[in-house]
Amino acid sequence: MNNNINTKHALFINWMPPFIELLKEKGGSATTKEIREGITKKMKLSDEFLTERYEKSNLLKFNNQVYWAKQYLAWERLVETSKQGIWALTDDGWKAPMTYEDALELFRKWVKIHRDTRKSKENTKKISANSEIPDIVDDEVDVDSDIELEAKEDYSLLEILKKTTPTGFEHLCGRLLREYDFEDIDVTPRSNDGGIDGTAILKLNSFVNMSVYFQCKKYDGTVPIGHIREFLGVLATDQNGVDRGLFITTGTFTKAAYDLERKNTKLELIDGDKLVEMFEKAEIGVKPRTVFDPDIAFFTQYINLS
Repeated sequence: MNNNINTKHALFINWMPPFIELLKEKGGSATTKEIREGITKKMKLSDEFLTERYEKSNLLKFNNQVYWAKQYLAWERLVETSKQGIWALTDDGWKAPMTYEDALELFRKWVKIHRDTRKSKENTKKISANSEIPDIVDDEVDVDSDIELEAKEDYSLLEILKKTTPTGFEHLCGRLLREYDFEDIDVTPRSNDGGIDGTAILKLNSFVNMSVYFQCKKYDGTVPIGHIREFLGVLATDQNGVDRGLFITTGTFTKAAYDLERKNTKLELIDGDKLVEMFEKAEIGVKPRTVFDPDIAFFTQYINLS
């Protein structure tokens, strides 16, 4: 274990600062595996420490501690989890500083909240240290004024995606890919992207991985065919032998673009409609709702009843 780790209080407090730092480095989201591996690297944890287990449960101590770090950060609404178990920063998480002292203060705050809640006879919903992480639902979403969105107006998901910044759209696509089992996602700095916006690994099974490049372009209309050819050129000349290239857009593709896709097994085109479907299937950035349509067959007997 790293000598710089503070052992005076609960060990999981040490993992909160690198947890937040790691999410920021990865564009705001990461899998549990990426979080554990990232903390291990940042804190220079030894194999001996990582393999320590509890005597009664035989659970790995480090994995359990990372869970508790996430638990407290979620209670503070600095992080949230998706349907697929991807952890992401909230708006407060992006803004909040997180030193060991900040983590310790957060820990003490929630220990007191839990203690006071258990003692309160008026509160019928008790929160214990062993409770599941509650759903993180914001009562009110703060929207940047530059985006010019009014809460009362009915914007489609595609319209909102088009209002993101180019960098924001790239990181958002990276977040979406994590929901579909992509790992090691790295968004390339815009000043030196070499024709790609990011790289990722898709784990097909326990033995086979697929290396992926992705390009993210916001368009109101049709993507020029020249952009598709340029991306194919990058895939063709890549010295690392990338397996697949994803071209993701809020716009549409021409028939010629889909012809290129059919002829090039490395190319995958994701247009605005398909992108929306992916968000809805993963249930991130959207709130599902139930709509009831009348069952005509059910009412027919009453309509015809004399």
